[in-house]
Amino acid sequence: MPHLEPRTISVPAHLRDQVADALRAALIAGELRPGVVYSAPALAAELGVSATPVREAMLDLAREGLVEAVRNKGFRITEMTDRDLDEFTELRTLIEVPTVGRVTETAGGGQLEALRPLARRIVTAAREGDVLAYLEADHRFHLELLGLAGNTRLVEVVADLRKRSRLYGLGSLKETGRLVSSAEEHVELLDLMLAGEARAAEDCMRRHLAHLRTLWADGRPDPAPEDEQPSALSPALRPGGHR
Repeated sequence: MPHLEPRTISVPAHLRDQVADALRAALIAGELRPGVVYSAPALAAELGVSATPVREAMLDLAREGLVEAVRNKGFRITEMTDRDLDEFTELRTLIEVPTVGRVTETAGGGQLEALRPLARRIVTAAREGDVLAYLEADHRFHLELLGLAGNTRLVEVVADLRKRSRLYGLGSLKETGRLVSSAEEHVELLDLMLAGEARAAEDCMRRHLAHLRTLWADGRPDPAPEDEQPSALSPALRPGGHR
């Protein structure tokens, strides 16, 4: 039997990814508050998993700048500044607006029409007030649309920017009815692209991102008081839970 060097056997990547997605959703929903320190065992109990995938997921979120490790305590949710929001919006605008114009001119009608079910799903989720379903469909729509440009690195960069920008504001949008208006912009964008209106499609994407910037600012939660204790997470956020 050969001698093997000691190695750390990590949890299955899919479970860690599911936990990370659940924690991102909790951030967006406002259930994880900026400034509050959360321990991996406590979050694991809330999510119905062991502490190991939670700890690894939190380390992933730390690399994205969403949390920071607090020695012997857990992880503190970081705060988003106005400058952070401005920079994320500027970067996404610089990348996504011209890409939409290029895809309008190069993609086939069938490729664009294949995105129609996702656009409809976004609107349906908005009308039903299902923020998590909205996020999932919105994520797929934008990245699959950008994927039609044929640049894998571009899609990876935007996916990372989306994670870091935390789409704050969707919860408050649901309460005010503005979520449906935001959702319908996806249908408008797709219709313009199918009509071959490249410049109009670029303008639509630019407006959509500008709206998101406003929503992030409006929906950004206030920092928690220093003595605030972690509260329970929604059961719907559990990996594999009902959404």
